[in-house]
Amino acid sequence: MKIKNLAIATSLLLSVAVFAQKDEVKAAEKALKSGNAAEAKASLEKAESMIANAEDAIKAQYYFVLGNANLELAKKNQEESKNLLGAAKAYNQLIDVEKKSGKSKFTSQAQTNLIEVKRLLTNSAVADSNAKKFKESAQKLYEVYGLDKKDTIMLYYAASTAVNDKDYDTALGYYKQLKELNYSGKGVNYLAKNKSNGQEETFATAKDRDFSIKLGTHEAPRVEQIPSKRGEIAKNISLILIEKGDVPAAKKAVADARKANPDDTSLIMSEADLYLKTNDYEMYKKLVSEVLAKDPNNADLFYNLGVVSGQSKDKQAKIDAEGYYLKAIQIDPKYKNAYLNLAVLKLDGEKEIVDAMNKLGTSAADMKKYDALKVKRENLYKSAIPHLEKAYELFGTDKDIKSTLLNMYNALDMTEKYKALKAKN
Repeated sequence: MKIKNLAIATSLLLSVAVFAQKDEVKAAEKALKSGNAAEAKASLEKAESMIANAEDAIKAQYYFVLGNANLELAKKNQEESKNLLGAAKAYNQLIDVEKKSGKSKFTSQAQTNLIEVKRLLTNSAVADSNAKKFKESAQKLYEVYGLDKKDTIMLYYAASTAVNDKDYDTALGYYKQLKELNYSGKGVNYLAKNKSNGQEETFATAKDRDFSIKLGTHEAPRVEQIPSKRGEIAKNISLILIEKGDVPAAKKAVADARKANPDDTSLIMSEADLYLKTNDYEMYKKLVSEVLAKDPNNADLFYNLGVVSGQSKDKQAKIDAEGYYLKAIQIDPKYKNAYLNLAVLKLDGEKEIVDAMNKLGTSAADMKKYDALKVKRENLYKSAIPHLEKAYELFGTDKDIKSTLLNMYNALDMTEKYKALKAKN
């Protein structure tokens, strides 16, 4: 008989617990409906220790109300990040419970609310970033990624923001995750202009954008190609490793990325930039030549080859540099820096000529040498002037270029050009 009494007592205790759970959940719902999310959360905390053994229907309701309470508190800017994460956790627990039970009373609304949680957390991260609170921003972006591991763009943003914070260890961890996922980021943006405000907006799909065009709310549709980010990721990994003093690991990281994605030209450029940073100019030129084989009209790359070649003391390299600058100008006739560097290249050796002139005396032999050196210097000026004039035209009223041109005009007795340039503001 005692055993039966004990069984009856245990049953009564369980019933009491079930009623207590229901009461607390109902009390929380009531508080939430009256706008008191904090009171709702407090009521749910009383039932927290008992919820593990509750029926699935009560569990689902409990997590749904808890998620809603956390979300409301976050919207009121009360421990926003903590409550948004609490809401996400509760909604995910709810979805898991209903999936196992085969029922889905709250799942649809919970999934909708999760989208709202992600949006708010993302907006908060953006606000932090704009306020230069990069550490907080990176953490929130990573948390958004944690809510949906398919949303890898958030992991990419988290890594980039960690770099802005100079938290290289965290950034490196995120970038390595992206590399393991073979994340590309390559894609397409579908854009159209909103007629009401004139702002261009991005749509998730071409279908969504075209529907807005059909409705008459948008116009001027266009497509924007999003390039692969693998090169940038590999480059940032290597730069962080260089910052940490591990150049061999940096080279291996970018080389491994290239092996996995042999046709990605952005990765070749990342490897090239790495060798440029480590002053291996020959390897840099070799890799850039690989890119130019695929992209022969890239003026920037020809310009870069000109810069690298121009730094060499080798005579042939100087000749090569001129060819690279001219090629950049051929592709882009308004490439102002190419004109400027061509002029600088033409003036290479002027200092040695001037130093030699200054060392000469007044003897007949020295005066003859002086005249020869003067002609040599004048020829340098004549070869540089056309490029400097074009650079001045493209740069606008650049004081340094103007001053250099005036000195050259004066040295060459080009009076008319001197006066015309002098008169310009």
